[in-house]
Amino acid sequence: LPQSSRALKEHYRIKLGFNLSEIPMRLEQTKCVIFDCDGTLIDSEKLCCQALVNVFTGFGAELNVNDCYAHFQGGKLADILMDTQERLGLSISIDTLEPLYRTELEALFQRHLKPMDGAIELIEFLKQQDIEFCIASNAPKSRVESSLAMTGMLDDFKGKVFSAFDANSWKPEPDLIMYTAMNMGFLPNECIYVDDTLKGSEAGVRAGIQSFRLRPSIDEAIVDP
Repeated sequence: LPQSSRALKEHYRIKLGFNLSEIPMRLEQTKCVIFDCDGTLIDSEKLCCQALVNVFTGFGAELNVNDCYAHFQGGKLADILMDTQERLGLSISIDTLEPLYRTELEALFQRHLKPMDGAIELIEFLKQQDIEFCIASNAPKSRVESSLAMTGMLDDFKGKVFSAFDANSWKPEPDLIMYTAMNMGFLPNECIYVDDTLKGSEAGVRAGIQSFRLRPSIDEAIVDP
């Protein structure tokens, strides 16, 4: 590989913990990196799990963050809320749960949200190598941009945030990833996709884009939930 490609490969391995030795790569062909946002660029998954805990314990359920994380696979928020309440044996309207969850999550984000370790350094590295980057998220664009602003990354992603609400298709369907690559002006074989969830990784693979699953841990407790 050229020096810049070797450096990019090493940067991924060190900063974001990918085990690239098991995956054949041709990074010299990479022109665009498509990122998921939650749990990939911003350290939000434990906060999302905490929001679920806060909402459902308010209805008398017994739930903890580790249990939420063990069952978390990504996808549409409505599906996540439905799956969680079914697992807990509850029957609550999504119209009730969703605004409660979004309010709880916003409060947690305001207090605790931060970038993933190495994310800012990685973005700077991609800029230095003239490799484009963008976001493809199941979340509403306004929420993604708000999260990026809280973590100091919004300027780097202006005009490069693509939402499932725009594509009218949610991961694990591949349409959002294909829509994102097309809008960035690249072919699938010129991109790589990075996501922390099984459903997100499935979307990338089904879109014909070389995909990587980030596997962070959720060891840290959340202070002041």
